Amino acid sequence: MRRLFALCLAFILLAGCAPAQARPTAEDIFFAMDTVMTLRLYEGGDEALLDEAEDRVKELEALWSVTDEGSEIYALNRDGAAELSPETADLLATALGMCERTNGALDISIYPVLRAWGFTTGEYSIPTEAELAALLPLVDYAKVEWDGVRAALPEGMEIDLGSVAKGYTGDELSHLMKENGVTSAMLDLGGNIQTVGAKPDGSPWRVGIRDPERDGNLGVVEIIDQAVVTSGGYERYFEENGVRYWHILDPKTGSPARSGLVSVTVVGDCGAVCDALSTALFVMGRERAVDFWLRHGSELGFELVLVEEDGSVTITKGLERQFTLSQKDRALTVAPN
Repeated sequence: MRRLFALCLAFILLAGCAPAQARPTAEDIFFAMDTVMTLRLYEGGDEALLDEAEDRVKELEALWSVTDEGSEIYALNRDGAAELSPETADLLATALGMCERTNGALDISIYPVLRAWGFTTGEYSIPTEAELAALLPLVDYAKVEWDGVRAALPEGMEIDLGSVAKGYTGDELSHLMKENGVTSAMLDLGGNIQTVGAKPDGSPWRVGIRDPERDGNLGVVEIIDQAVVTSGGYERYFEENGVRYWHILDPKTGSPARSGLVSVTVVGDCGAVCDALSTALFVMGRERAVDFWLRHGSELGFELVLVEEDGSVTITKGLERQFTLSQKDRALTVAPN
């Protein structure tokens, strides 16, 4: 009955969002990390493995949740210092590394500002200039003390690892699947797509990228054994006096990032990297995002699909043969042009 319910729930929530694929041999759908997750196996593995994967996701969530009083991150934020498990330590090290790589465009210490806007509670409000002025001095990832085992925060600082957690989890599940003989799988972690191998017939997976302004897909990207992560202003926002305020904040201003971008999709080998960059590059804007790709794309193994406010689309050169634009009236540019 649980599997039957999951299949019905998947149809209701995900129909039209994911591309048609071959029929999975095993499937599990569950709620974790504030989203619906769908794990589909096509070659190898079974329902027992999916149960193990679901348990693993919930174990990680219990370690990293900023609202669960039993989590390590909650304890760190409450007490200002904590010894961390290997999983949390690795995630923190990954997150801090991406904060440094992006020169603070990603900053895990933005959490108190995010809460002031109501994005953590759903009770939305626009902070006053005085409120932001009081909170912004606490936004500085470089002040997080970390020795590999124990983390410490300055008084008043709180962190949130949500900007990399789902991507990291996707990597973890991909490894779990491969270790247990899975050669073909699609793992949808609430919009974070992680694939294992290719489709059963050897062809690439076709992953639809949501159009940030219209119904349907912007385009389709073809991948094998990679991750696809999208961040956009349409995901979580509120409107006041005709102005849309979204949850992707610029750490320098404490306000929604107004970079000229409305959607950033990162395609790459590492889910955690893709997750972190989808947020950071949204904050940077098109020119800085393309420049970051030119400097780090090969090293970090990622490509980009950028959508601007005027509707134009930029893809990086590595996607030239992998990306198909569905909205033919949009201008398409291949970077670095």
